[in-house]
Amino acid sequence: QVQLVESGGGLVQAGGSLRLSCAASGRTFSIAAMGWFRQAPGKEREFVASISRSSVSTYYADSVKGRFTISRDNAKNTVYLQMNSLKPEDTAVYYCATGRSSLAIYRKEFDSWGQGTQVTVSS
Repeated sequence: QVQLVESGGGLVQAGGSLRLSCAASGRTFSIAAMGWFRQAPGKEREFVASISRSSVSTYYADSVKGRFTISRDNAKNTVYLQMNSLKPEDTAVYYCATGRSSLAIYRKEFDSWGQGTQVTVSS
């Protein structure tokens, strides 16, 4: 079992930045891919970004490409999401997730989830 705890969410004005963190504990040796998803009110949970175990490969949703950067520190079992140039449409609860496959972008490929952290971007 892997436990995930997100932090770093909050309220920010459009154009601003936030950095989300997600710390993993428990059976961290089983973690390969790490990723971020988000869910806005009334919408499905959607993929934001993911990163492979070695950090060689990263994937981004088109909506965040060029604005968000995912990174990880395996020594700390932590994944980060640097979010720049935030827009009101980025408002959502952001969830951290981990999977046992080296590369993962689909929700079904992730088997451990955090509780989420709220990000609100005001216009």
